[in-house]
Amino acid sequence: MSLVPEIEARPCVLQAPSATPESGFIFKDDESVKTTNGMDGDESFLQRQYELAQLDQSQRVNWEMIKKLTVCGVAFLNDAYDMFAINIVAMILGFVYYNDAEGADQNTVPKKWDTLIKIAVQIGCLLGQLVLGRLGDKVGRTTIYSASLMIAIITTIASAFSSSMVKGFNVFIVLFIWRVLLGIGIGGDYPLTATIISEYCSTANRGKLMAGVFAWQGFGNVLAPIVSIIVTACFMSKIDADVLYLDYVWRIIIGVGCIPGIATLYWRLTMADSVRFQNISAITRASSMESTRADEEKLLAAETRNTNSTSEPNNEVAQSPPTENNRLGHTKTFSQYFSEWRHLKVLLGTSIAWFALDVAFYGINLNSAVVIDAIGFAGNLYQDKPSHFIIRNCVGNIIINILGSVPGYWITVFTIERLGRKTIQLMGFGVLAVLYVILGFAYNQILAKSTGAFIFLFSLAQLFQNFGPNVTTFVIPGEVFPTRFRSTAHGISAASGKLGAIVAQGGFLQLTNIGGHNAWIDHLLQVFALFMCIGFLATLWIPETKGKSLEEISEE
Repeated sequence: MSLVPEIEARPCVLQAPSATPESGFIFKDDESVKTTNGMDGDESFLQRQYELAQLDQSQRVNWEMIKKLTVCGVAFLNDAYDMFAINIVAMILGFVYYNDAEGADQNTVPKKWDTLIKIAVQIGCLLGQLVLGRLGDKVGRTTIYSASLMIAIITTIASAFSSSMVKGFNVFIVLFIWRVLLGIGIGGDYPLTATIISEYCSTANRGKLMAGVFAWQGFGNVLAPIVSIIVTACFMSKIDADVLYLDYVWRIIIGVGCIPGIATLYWRLTMADSVRFQNISAITRASSMESTRADEEKLLAAETRNTNSTSEPNNEVAQSPPTENNRLGHTKTFSQYFSEWRHLKVLLGTSIAWFALDVAFYGINLNSAVVIDAIGFAGNLYQDKPSHFIIRNCVGNIIINILGSVPGYWITVFTIERLGRKTIQLMGFGVLAVLYVILGFAYNQILAKSTGAFIFLFSLAQLFQNFGPNVTTFVIPGEVFPTRFRSTAHGISAASGKLGAIVAQGGFLQLTNIGGHNAWIDHLLQVFALFMCIGFLATLWIPETKGKSLEEISEE
């Protein structure tokens, strides 16, 4: 008689109040873990399969779901705040450290230092996504997830206290070092958040919830200028009397970035890994034990044959019966799995698409001051009061994000389960390519005739970045890879994106002022259009994941 009906006929032993199939998670002190470990191999395996089937069929909203989505959403709000607040901080640092410079250099951070502090988090993110992504598969998702947050909190506080040494590094180098370390913590959030949410959600709402968590990034983008306006307003009279009071302002703006992380630290520390990850971990351990036992049996058989060398040789080779692990093929290593083209092309597709997107995404967003200046919201650096100049730029940042960026995130959230991930990504890359071609080849003409038309087209580009590949390049790698490699492969894809950000910031955007102030922006937009075409083509290698379980997608 089959074991499956017997399991379906009895209550599920893992459905304790704190560990339901709907939640997909258990607390670390849950007694149900001991119950599962006490089962024999076949019964335990079938029990886990039953739980996964229940999870994929469930759409119930409960407290555990709300709590985990909030923790992961706040992580992206925090990450976006930390990454994009540096735009405003770099502007303030110009007033603090270069207020006595002469001519065009007054109140402006030199290009090399501006680039250094803006690119720092991207370098750290790249390292964090690769290293912490891999550790997420090896050690456990939630353990490394907690570690990444603690790294981010400590380095955020340290960044806020950056200062020049009497002999040695100046404030920009010290800030660079701390922000690289901050980036490592932020980088871990990408693969681990995507993996945790994808393994936790049911098939019907997985894409929507993953996109919803990532959409908190938009709130972080808006929160940074809002906090900057509030802090600057608090010091306004003192700043107008003595510009060096801005030294307090930039440190407070950076320091506020640790508050959301501290608020959710306890919830992160008490999270446990999903049923899916426990399933694969158990299978991997069983496979390792089976392999060790088989090796020991072969060694014992060889010793026995040597001892009984006078006996008649036994030509029969003992073979272990096939285990559930072998039947399901869970013993393939990372290199073995991705040595097959059908799997490798998916990893290449997710990585190249993310790289292409981030060349434009971070090229624009890390240098929002260029766009704000182009639309006439920057003010006059030399004539305006410093506090008014800063607040005006912050308002411009908020306008840009609210007009296009934030709505784009939420349009994706409400359409991703209907349109599909691949469809949205292809549409986004296609529309962005067209918009960047228009903006690039008619940049000066549009600005000369209508600033409103330029703002409309730029906001439309921001909209389709997020109602498009910025969200889907995050969602898709969290679905298309096997559970045992999911965090690692997502980390590789995300790190490719950060490489694109580094290329944009450290390479292309150094060309901005060739021929005059912002004279090369039109050519940069043309370059961004080319990368959108590359992203479109790379997306063709990626399968559609809408309506499929994780096991069905990865053939586990």
